Amino acid sequence: MKYHRVFVEAVTATLPEEVLTTDAIEARLEPLYTRLKLPAGRLELMTGIKERRLWPQGELPGERSVHTVRKILDVSGIDRSKIGCFVHASVCRDFLEPATACRVHHANGLSPDCAVYDVSNACLGILTGMTQIANMIELGQIEAGIVVGTESSRSLVEATITHLNTNMEFNRKNVKAAFASLTIGSGSAAVLLTNERLTTTNNRLLGGVVRANTEQCHLCQSDTDQSGGDAMHPLMNTDSETLMSEGVATAKLAFDDFLPAVGWKKENIDRTFCHQVGKMHQQLLFETLGLDPAINFATLSYLGNTGSVALPTAAAIGLQTGFAQPGDNIVLLGIGSGINVVMLAVHWQKTLMEKVFSL
Repeated sequence: MKYHRVFVEAVTATLPEEVLTTDAIEARLEPLYTRLKLPAGRLELMTGIKERRLWPQGELPGERSVHTVRKILDVSGIDRSKIGCFVHASVCRDFLEPATACRVHHANGLSPDCAVYDVSNACLGILTGMTQIANMIELGQIEAGIVVGTESSRSLVEATITHLNTNMEFNRKNVKAAFASLTIGSGSAAVLLTNERLTTTNNRLLGGVVRANTEQCHLCQSDTDQSGGDAMHPLMNTDSETLMSEGVATAKLAFDDFLPAVGWKKENIDRTFCHQVGKMHQQLLFETLGLDPAINFATLSYLGNTGSVALPTAAAIGLQTGFAQPGDNIVLLGIGSGINVVMLAVHWQKTLMEKVFSL
């Protein structure tokens, strides 16, 4: 993919106020830990996650997405009538139908002359939505578009804790497949893309690559779709170790294509924002790609794995706090179950300022 007229005008995020620590989760897992003789601190040691955040009980994803989109519209100052495509792209959504995007589009008074739909692609939903909007802008079909997502982890975490404490079939070997669900956090993020006529920032989206390794689609699976209400998150089963190794191997193949696709060498990369899964995943990813981990902005320890919004939330916070500077070459490194990879290159010039995040 190569783009000549697409710009990343703004990236914003909103975070829940309620904090759930890993220590608090382990305290609630005392029946399981006692039965299996598991040492306290195991979960943080394995993942590097100290805490994650939760939205209020019963709040649907679309409610928070409404506010996140309102924020990106306010920050950018873009005319609502210019938004020609609106995508809701998180794993979580309000209902099976209609598209959650419809509710958020209506609440923000966006134009009826707008493509409105949901995208589902695990942790790559927002990056996938970005490429779709970018393609439409590049073709001259629209002037601007927004992709937004809100992930809510409360139901999954609560259901997993109950399942681990009450299911006597768990042992020290098979319990690992359920532990990945306890790393999930909540958050909301949005990205606004425009053409060259509307941009005020000149943050050029240069292009990128995608790569699929769908032979590994069984490594991370939820139960049957139960979207909406308190059943928003079914239980999940994740082969974390194999998913990590296969995901990073797929990313290496994508990265080898990415550099020539955008005309960069490794030394041209100034900053990265990547999907946030666990500390071992980040270490292996940067070691395999031959990149210095110091160029990456990590939020994992205090936000956990927030699914599709993990990467754009890290970007929003990193940009607002000055981690990336004008003139930096930025890579968005997205890896999602399936396995799918999306890597995008951005030449950054200006960050539209907003209220600094409360962390």
